[in-house]
Amino acid sequence: MTATVSPPALEAEDVSYTYSGPPPTHALQNLTLRVRDNEFLAVLGPVGCGKTTLLRIFAGFLRPTSGKVRCAGSGIDGPGWQRGYVLQEQAIFPWMTVRENVEFGLLAKGVEPSAREAVSDELIKLIGLTAFEAAYPKDLSAGMSKMVEVVRVLATDPSILLLDEPFGALDAQTRARMQDALARLWEQRRKTVLFVTHDVEEALYLADR
Repeated sequence: MTATVSPPALEAEDVSYTYSGPPPTHALQNLTLRVRDNEFLAVLGPVGCGKTTLLRIFAGFLRPTSGKVRCAGSGIDGPGWQRGYVLQEQAIFPWMTVRENVEFGLLAKGVEPSAREAVSDELIKLIGLTAFEAAYPKDLSAGMSKMVEVVRVLATDPSILLLDEPFGALDAQTRARMQDALARLWEQRRKTVLFVTHDVEEALYLADR
């Protein structure tokens, strides 16, 4: 009997992407990449080398100029709940509390209130912000806000997390704490993670490839 081989969680095959000019900018050229299920893979490179473009293609916000991208063997033709995307920039809603931010995706999916509350309780506790669940972003540190953004994405239970230098704007001490928190989250949840960074030490600490 021949064993069935599962397709990669994410796959880019001979992918290129060109931003129209003038002059045209070739962000990616003939890239092939495979990310395994439950793998924490870091894409390491300097600013401007196409890392964010790659994430946006995997997220479904951009279509490659040429080549193919797949998620679990199926072509990617737009955003989907199975792929959670965390931006470099601050992206939590300033008019919502921590709990409301964490529950936002669940509300959009039509999850009933008691189930939303159970999920948000667990995730807020996981990042140590139970005492801040009624606080607004203006009352949080940058590190707290970023972890709220990460668990807001986790709340909808995506199989894949796309993280675009999420801690790049933080000071060194806060960044180290957030890296520890993310590592704990991954150990507990074992999602597939594609993590973009320009920091060699961060890549070595967090990723398994």
